[in-house]
Amino acid sequence: MGFLILNFTVITCCKKMDEDIMSKEELKATLTQLQYRVTQENCTEVPFQNEYWDSKRPGIYVDIISGEPLFSSLDKFVSGTGWPSFTRPLAKDNIVTCVDRSQFMTRTEVRSKKADSHLGHVFEDGPKPAVLRYCINSASMRFIPVENFDKEGYGEFKNLFENEKTYQPENNKEETATFAAGCFWGVESILSTIEGVLETTVGYTGGHLQNPTYEIICSGQTGHAEAIRIKYDPGIISYEKLLDYFWRLHNPTTLNRQNYDVGTQYRSAIFYHNEYQRVTADKSKTNFDLSGVFKNKAVTEIVPATSFYNAEAYHQDYYKKNNQPLCHVLRDK
Repeated sequence: MGFLILNFTVITCCKKMDEDIMSKEELKATLTQLQYRVTQENCTEVPFQNEYWDSKRPGIYVDIISGEPLFSSLDKFVSGTGWPSFTRPLAKDNIVTCVDRSQFMTRTEVRSKKADSHLGHVFEDGPKPAVLRYCINSASMRFIPVENFDKEGYGEFKNLFENEKTYQPENNKEETATFAAGCFWGVESILSTIEGVLETTVGYTGGHLQNPTYEIICSGQTGHAEAIRIKYDPGIISYEKLLDYFWRLHNPTTLNRQNYDVGTQYRSAIFYHNEYQRVTADKSKTNFDLSGVFKNKAVTEIVPATSFYNAEAYHQDYYKKNNQPLCHVLRDK
């Protein structure tokens, strides 16, 4: 299947590439037709049909020609546009912006400094606080995964991914995740059936009272939320995928409420167990808000995990023991 080139960009201020890097003939021989047209002829690749638009692997993105570092997966988010989107450059000195007056509009074009490759454009409609969205063509970049940093000569960026590397699936047979999403009966009924989930326990967390009971929790005065603690195998299911289920099984935009259950004990919350989970949860929440599933944004708390108190035995696997309609339904998105 061929690639569709959507538009051409007219450059008004950027200098041409230093011919010492590579001649036009060499570039044509080295790059694919799409890479050449994007980087040298300022074209735009097809959305949702490019290499990195939905990639979530940890690593950095470098210029396809010069190899200069451009963007990091840590700053990548789902914009819904179909192109890789970032909140900021990895190295500002490697990015040049120019005025682009093509397509009967004025935009800010983004180019690499050394190779002078056309990368894409930057817009002011990204997530807060930066509010920037660097919309970049996959064809203008090459991805370097974290595990190849030393081999590829990008070892200086390893420290940025220390938490990501620490919690890679191959290093851990079991991880813990803790979520609150309304009545824990329904949450457990969905999450306990997922492949890779080893064990689920419902209970109470996030409050100030030690050893609470269900009756006291129902008062709404303890600060605790009905929650679920999940033991899972990250080699089978990732924390990111668990978060995907978390967002889809409840309405995270309603404050202290899920359907007819009202009170702080029914709030939406992610209790992170390490820095990797915190960063991942923050990015996941941003992506959910940008998805437009609900009109309002998520009010989900993202807070450190504290003491978890197991709920009474009759609450565990409640729907497996009782033939009743489920109080949670898993949405498609």
